[in-house]
Amino acid sequence: MKNLRVLLLLLVVLTACQKQKFDVIIRGGTVYDGSGKPGVVTDIGVNADTIAFIGDLSKAEAKKEVDAKGLAVAPGFINMLSWAVESLIFDGKSQADIRQGVTLEVFGEGGSMGPLNAKMKEEALEDMKRNPDFKYDIDWTTLGEYLESLERRGVAPNVASFIGATTVRIHELGYENRLPNPEELARMKALVKTAMEEGAMGVGSSLIYAPANYSSTEELIELCKVAGEYGGMYITHMRSEGNSIFKAVDETIRIAREGNLPAEIYHLKMAGKDNWDKLDSVLAKIDNANRAGLHITADMYTYPAGATGLDASMPPWVQEGGLQPWIKRMKDPATRKKILNEMRQPSDKWENLLLMAGSPDRVLLLEFKNDSLRKFTGKTLAEVAKVYGKSPEETAMDLVIADGSRVGTAYFMMSEGNIKRQIALPYVSFGSDAGSPATEGIFLKSNEHPRAYGNFARLLGKYVRDEKVIPLEEAIRKLTLLPATNLKIKKRGSLSVGNFADVVAFDPTKIQDNATFEKPHQYATGMVHVFVNGTQVLENGEHTGAKPGKVVRGPGWKMKK
Repeated sequence: MKNLRVLLLLLVVLTACQKQKFDVIIRGGTVYDGSGKPGVVTDIGVNADTIAFIGDLSKAEAKKEVDAKGLAVAPGFINMLSWAVESLIFDGKSQADIRQGVTLEVFGEGGSMGPLNAKMKEEALEDMKRNPDFKYDIDWTTLGEYLESLERRGVAPNVASFIGATTVRIHELGYENRLPNPEELARMKALVKTAMEEGAMGVGSSLIYAPANYSSTEELIELCKVAGEYGGMYITHMRSEGNSIFKAVDETIRIAREGNLPAEIYHLKMAGKDNWDKLDSVLAKIDNANRAGLHITADMYTYPAGATGLDASMPPWVQEGGLQPWIKRMKDPATRKKILNEMRQPSDKWENLLLMAGSPDRVLLLEFKNDSLRKFTGKTLAEVAKVYGKSPEETAMDLVIADGSRVGTAYFMMSEGNIKRQIALPYVSFGSDAGSPATEGIFLKSNEHPRAYGNFARLLGKYVRDEKVIPLEEAIRKLTLLPATNLKIKKRGSLSVGNFADVVAFDPTKIQDNATFEKPHQYATGMVHVFVNGTQVLENGEHTGAKPGKVVRGPGWKMKK
């Protein structure tokens, strides 16, 4: 027995004398684990794609060592509303978001990249002919196959997606303004089931737009019941963010309750000056629902303007059937007169962002497909209307007709005071509502909303460091563990031994958004190092070219029969 004790003691001594070895050691940073606790100066050891140790590694060695002294070290950030679905195909480096610390892009605001039927693929390819610079091969059919296609092509961030309720509807009903019959609804639910088993995060909707707003509440509840059975959530661009926002929040809560699943409100906002004072009432509805046992959360971007298209200035009925029928109606004099009248009249039946912006000089044109119209990029609708010698409403119609697209547009509608209040809400995470472009190549053919380059850096610079709206540790929680928990993602969102090594290191005194509405193609600065699945994709502020991103799957993945 004595000899055994001696042997054990020798083993302990020998083990202590051996140096720990890691693939990567991140040394001396102030580590924020994502929980909301204050940071602690310590080290992180990484082996392969996994965090292997957190603590004092002064006596350890590694193949690669990163000096993080003076830097904040945090879990990789989660972009809860990403539209990088195509930008990652053209440039998998995801420059705009990686340089802000985003290591997971979450897609699916109403429209998702699958499932597709033959007609949907044909329409997508036909649309690419009008904008050949942005052409790519569609080598997938289902949503899961699309995500796997991205991984095969090579992407720097991890990727995940909701299945879009709009996509499911188009798959079965096209662009018709009607309810699905029982057989069609059954097929729509089957598509959701397949997507959930492929790893979708849940069901996403965008109820301001046609044909999404043709969906009834009951239709959405039926789709959400399927997602709920697989542990998924419902996430929504509500039917209204302005005049009818109370009804829209009530609908979201009803869908969560009857669908038996959590719900999140995309880019929470009170749009239009007349609606800015509705925030307290909206928050009260959310708080009451949560007290009643539901789980209602929200996300947001950190800018006073939203970006969508000129379609959001026109009544939904004119867009029924898709782009070509929409254009045909606008060319018909009698129908055009009716459209014009409705565009000028306030209504609670549809969301008119032109009226919510207050004036056409608060409507900024960002993106055209027609080369001859790109001279208007960065101009306001008021400026272009003056060139055309027509009213702003008529000019909006003419631009859609001439461009053969909805025309990318920013609308200035939100209150800075509300933005700060929303940032401080404990259940609010963040999403860019944009792609992840680069400051070169095809991306320069159009302007972006600056949120594509600065949403997350703006939070940490303007609102945390400069204006002290929330502490740094709370901002990091809302960028990491909060969205990971809401999405039920395992082994991501926090710095813990055994978790995937999605790790960022930034200078909290220097992190800064630089993109503006006038000059949007400018990277954020102050992010120093970024690791995705243990591979360094940003080193000393420059992209390494590595593309280690993986598909991140939702809770239904393991439930596949």
